[in-house]
Amino acid sequence: MDKNNDIKQKQMSLEIEPSLVIACGAIARELQFLKQLNKWRYMNIQCLPAKLHDRPDEIPIAVETAILKYKNIFIAYADCGTGGLLDMILEKYGLTRLPGAHCYEFFSGSENFLTTSRSCLGTFCLTDFLTRHFDRLVKEGLDLIGHPELIKDYFKNYEKLVYLSQTHSTKLQQMTRLLTKYLGLGYSYEYTGLTFFEKDIKENIIQWNTNALN
Repeated sequence: MDKNNDIKQKQMSLEIEPSLVIACGAIARELQFLKQLNKWRYMNIQCLPAKLHDRPDEIPIAVETAILKYKNIFIAYADCGTGGLLDMILEKYGLTRLPGAHCYEFFSGSENFLTTSRSCLGTFCLTDFLTRHFDRLVKEGLDLIGHPELIKDYFKNYEKLVYLSQTHSTKLQQMTRLLTKYLGLGYSYEYTGLTFFEKDIKENIIQWNTNALN
């Protein structure tokens, strides 16, 4: 029996301890998709409300409250506007999170996002989730429905809307083009897929598997 088969049989014979991923609700769909795709049956997911992004100062305490008695915990958040406060909480518990400042970066990959940002300093980004929930999170959140004149005030420093898509959805592409006109911005489309996001998650999942085999 070769080494790989030996490891595989050993892994199958073990009852891997359940692990917890505490995630932002804005990436719940993508995270569940990757869990099913990779058959991470031992990985439990607890998503916090996406609306916390409107109050990023509340993210660290919400994450800390969600930390349960799991041996393996990973935080599926970037900094997300907490100004380093989330990292202070994670350091306290010896936990790690997704890299980067926000979901745009870990979906695109840091180098790719930096290139996109530098190409136009006034860049307003949308993901699949933000496109689907634009009315609730942006229009209602910023009171643009009752006061459309505020659009110019809120978006006066932006020049271009960049749609960073995780799927090849014609419907979402059409929605973002309409939103571009609504906001009075230029438009750019970039397909990110889930490659970088999956890599970051998988590196931690593999670490848990490896620990179980040792």
